[in-house]
Amino acid sequence: MSKDLREVAALFLRLGFTAFGGPAAHIGLIHAETVRKRRWLSDQEFLDLLGATNLIPGPNSTEMAIHIGFRRAGWRGLVAGGACFIVPAMVMVIVLAWAFTRFNAAPQLDWLLYVVKPVVIAIIAQALWALGRRVATGPLVGAVGVGVLVLSLVGLDPIALLAAGGLVVMIGLNIRRLRPQMMGVLAVPIAGAGLVPHLATPRGLSLMFLTFLKIGAVLYGSGYVLLAFLRSDFVVRLGWLTDQQLMNAVTVGQVTPGPLFTAATFIGYILGGLKGALLATLGIFLPSFIFVAITSPQIPRMRRSPWLGALLDGVNASSLGLMAAVTWRLGRASLIDIPTAVVCVVALVMLVRFKVNPTWLIIAGVAAGLLRAALS
Repeated sequence: MSKDLREVAALFLRLGFTAFGGPAAHIGLIHAETVRKRRWLSDQEFLDLLGATNLIPGPNSTEMAIHIGFRRAGWRGLVAGGACFIVPAMVMVIVLAWAFTRFNAAPQLDWLLYVVKPVVIAIIAQALWALGRRVATGPLVGAVGVGVLVLSLVGLDPIALLAAGGLVVMIGLNIRRLRPQMMGVLAVPIAGAGLVPHLATPRGLSLMFLTFLKIGAVLYGSGYVLLAFLRSDFVVRLGWLTDQQLMNAVTVGQVTPGPLFTAATFIGYILGGLKGALLATLGIFLPSFIFVAITSPQIPRMRRSPWLGALLDGVNASSLGLMAAVTWRLGRASLIDIPTAVVCVVALVMLVRFKVNPTWLIIAGVAAGLLRAALS
């Protein structure tokens, strides 16, 4: 095993055990480790990868791990980066799913989230500041980022905003190159969860795997959009889960580190034991590996093209606008009193002034949560 491959596996395995807080926080942690600390990538290269992940379906933070693994260690790095980021969360979710089925009770983890969430907000804010200074290369790009932030907060569809932001910058920066001919536009598949009658379907691992494969291949947007897809398929269409079981799955995905998509692991375990958990995890994540394998080698070529380079700039700015909107919503839900606000400010100072590794702040937050639980 090469040194680069070992480094990729070690980094993403550690992040898989410690990356709490959802995709935005994961991206902040990955940026801190790969750009600021290890200098594997420049800010521009990181932003290009981030923009590319927003152009394809699937979990953005996992796809960033896959992209960076490929850039650092080739095709084996592509597999190692994604797998090492996913497997720790998968194992933890399987253990919790066993506890749910064995004891028929949800673990009480509010104490943990109370302390960890403000730390997560600080990590995201620091990443937004660092990346925002790099992406705002001109008035148009900066205006698109702010516009996407505002429009996202009023409820517009994130996929439409990404596409619109990319096209506005691409056309705006290349207006003099426009010709009278019609321009071809790349279309991306967007799936919605429609209303279907509740008809219980006999359980089968093959159908479960294919259902998760479909979700992984078409799901755009934040991890929370996953809830609508899972409910449409497993509660309404197939009738295999109750709403409470679905909420348990999403809660476990939130309180464990790593990708929120490991909620699929929980559902797979409930429906088919260990084999079901492994098949569900494979089904929902496999499309991400395929999409990244197809697109990652093309990103440097895209950057050299004035049209596609401008499109990437627009998508990057739009991605940060969406990330900022998510941060605003998470902040309102997480900074609920003076202690949580103080924790967030202290964490931000530690990140900016003292350059503390974000992973250590997450671990400190978990320790503080344990102490709080013990004292209460």
